[in-house]
This record gives sequence, structure tokens and C-alpha cells, in this order.
Amino acid sequence: MESSGNCVVQGAETVDQSCTEIIIVRHGETEWNALGKMQGQADIDLNETGKQQAKAVAERLSREPGIIAVYSSDLKRALETAETISASCHGLEVITDQDLRERHIGELEGLVYQDLPKLNPKAYDALRCHGLDQEIPGGGESHRELYRRCTSSLQRIGEKHRGQRVIVVTHGAVIETLYKRVVPEGKYDGVRNASVGIIQLSEGDSWLIKLWNDVSHLSDISLS
Repeated sequence: MESSGNCVVQGAETVDQSCTEIIIVRHGETEWNALGKMQGQADIDLNETGKQQAKAVAERLSREPGIIAVYSSDLKRALETAETISASCHGLEVITDQDLRERHIGELEGLVYQDLPKLNPKAYDALRCHGLDQEIPGGGESHRELYRRCTSSLQRIGEKHRGQRVIVVTHGAVIETLYKRVVPEGKYDGVRNASVGIIQLSEGDSWLIKLWNDVSHLSDISLS
């Protein structure tokens, strides 16, 4: 697996005392996911498929040893997923962090993705722009703003939990940003709802990907 650091990958039951192992989970499906609508920071609930996905990922993570904390975006789709996981992991408290929220996408919120070029071409071009400081009309975040807040959040969690394993439940654009923090030139193909990844953070600001976009626990559930 591609890496940007020197943290030694340990077995599933042990974590080097200089590392933090963070299990990254994307929230379950919402009705807007199913319809192809742009969510951003709109506070949308899980749909029935999303609730099934949350239960499946919770069952999978309940078998993971040594989980000591669950962190989550405060948006309902992530928080409900996190609370379902927590209930299967000895009732651990869910710690919410607004810095784990989805990217703010301004005027694009609530629009169907395939309709964006027609309905709001200016905001669509801003969304697709690779420039780090390009904001999306309507108060949407730039790539740089998103990068700063979500990588800072993960770094804080990593520093707090050296030698431990924690779960972080968040959103697609945040997970893409975290991936690019580890593998800046890597090809990113997206992650599924309720997928699992593992990032190890080590002292000296080095990050490493151990697992990515694993949906083996969702074999009997619709994927988005």
C-alpha cells in the first residue's frame, strides 16, 4: 500500500506506541445519495439501505480489537452511522467534530449532479476546478479550506490517541482529501457508503494507508 511515512504497519491487534490507527468509515446511504443529489452540509438522514449498511459496518467493527473511541461529523447521516457502530462497540461515547463535516458546496446543495452544468454552470466549474483556492458560489469551501480543517482534525485525533485505535465516521469529500494527504499523486476512485479504510498516523507528521474502501461486509446490501 502506498505510504507517505515510516510508521511500521503492525498486526490487527497491535499498534506501535508511536502510531495511531484510525479506522475511517463513510456514512451509510441517504435518499439524496440514491437520487444523485449533491448533499454538502445539508443535514440528511440515512435511508433504509443506509441503516442496513450502518448495522453491517457496526457488526464488522464490533469484532475489531482495541477500539477505544468513536469520532464523527455532527451531520445526521454520519452521526447515526457512528451511533450504530458505537452501540456494537461496548457503547463507546460518540465524540462529534464539526471539522469532519462534508465539504460546503454552496449553491450546488440539493441539485442532481448530472444537471449541474445546465442549472448552475458557474458553480459546477468551481466544483470541478483543481485550483486550491477556488471557492464555490454561495459560501462553498475551497479545496484548501477543506484540506486544512479535516487534516487538522485527524492530526488532533492522532496526537491524542498514540498507541491506540479509534474510529472516525465522515463523508466522501473529506475521505478523498485525507487520501490525497497520504498519496498526493495517487489515483482516487471514490469510496462506497459504509466502506472501511485504515490510516496510521505516526509521530513526525507521517501518515500511511493500511486499508482502503473495503466493503466486504456489505456483500448482501445495495452499494452506493
